[in-house]
Amino acid sequence: MANETRLTCLTCGQANRLRQPSGGGRAKCGTCGAGLLDGKVAEIDLPTLEKARRGDGLPLLVDFWAPWCGPCRMMAPQFAQAAQALAGEVRLAKIDTQSHPDASVRFNIRGIPLLILFAGGREVARLSGARPAAEIEAFARQSLKARA
Repeated sequence: MANETRLTCLTCGQANRLRQPSGGGRAKCGTCGAGLLDGKVAEIDLPTLEKARRGDGLPLLVDFWAPWCGPCRMMAPQFAQAAQALAGEVRLAKIDTQSHPDASVRFNIRGIPLLILFAGGREVARLSGARPAAEIEAFARQSLKARA
């Protein structure tokens, strides 16, 4: 079907097909009912990240962080604000590198906080350090524009 996209539920990991994101926050996972485009930051693990980055039709911006990291905690509200502003364009997720050290190895994480933008199954760009919401939004949009 034309104008269909695939999104991995960042809550349960189930693949979902939906018509192009016109309804925004109304799109729900067919398995668990979680919002797919609700503008909220999802806490994910490495298998969910791998599945979403490889097969999803929308870009995914991931914050690699840890609970002991002061700048990471300071940036969390800004990241959540950026998620709302980017809803329907880019999905935002976080992965705790302390709980999931394999993610640090897989993506060669040397310092946190670190944002990695994935689109079309590939890493598009990285941005290190704590950033305000406006910079996070600009980073995502400019990186995707440069890729097009």
